[in-house]
Amino acid sequence: MKFGVYAYTGSMSNLNTAQARLARARRVAVLTGAGISQPSGIPTFRDAAGLWKDFDLEEYATPSAYARNPKKVWEWYAWRYQNVMQAQPNRAHVLLAVLEQRVGEGFFLATQNVDSLHSRAGSIRLVELHGNIARGRCERCGERFPLPDPTQFVPPPYCPGCGARGRPDVVWFGELLPPGAYEQAERAFTQAEVALVVGTSAEVEPAASLGRLASLNGAYLIEINPNPTPLSSWADCSLRMGAVEGMEALMGGSD
Repeated sequence: MKFGVYAYTGSMSNLNTAQARLARARRVAVLTGAGISQPSGIPTFRDAAGLWKDFDLEEYATPSAYARNPKKVWEWYAWRYQNVMQAQPNRAHVLLAVLEQRVGEGFFLATQNVDSLHSRAGSIRLVELHGNIARGRCERCGERFPLPDPTQFVPPPYCPGCGARGRPDVVWFGELLPPGAYEQAERAFTQAEVALVVGTSAEVEPAASLGRLASLNGAYLIEINPNPTPLSSWADCSLRMGAVEGMEALMGGSD
């Protein structure tokens, strides 16, 4: 395992190396978690002020909860949908979109977030591992479809194809990821020259394994997180910063 000097000593030479490696890389894989959306006003799930502090995940984010009371679950997701769509992409989202434009076809972004802030910031080469809160998914035929404007949305939605009721198009606890989503991410991280992991606890599998996979295949691994994570000991450079500060440090405030 590799130890990032910057994480422990504040070495500017290590940050300079990370900047240089990122600037010349032609294959860059990025994983983001809830920490990147926190500056946009979207609470994380696990910290002291997180979303699950006030809500029991067993009541809102499991298949059994939906089977017991779909109305209750949909009302909660409609509330979250409205709040999420009021949020705007922050500087970290924008800088990742800028990085994608620079790198081109060799760029890949996998996010664990369902808030669509990456796509709204301009990211294109993107996979949403845990789905998207702005979509419904048909319970009968599986078609995915956009939800109405949050100010006009009255749940539940109905499939435009077959007319059956739709459920939230998010991955609940105990469910599998969307078909092919992890495989795309795994391929990108295996082939990456630089892997960047931003704002994730590195505790939720299988996404948590992507940074380690990249490191094992020779990638230069950069972690941005204000707190140590299980990935920190693998990182070549661990920036103990929030997502915005860390991305600005890496990219020098680029536009």
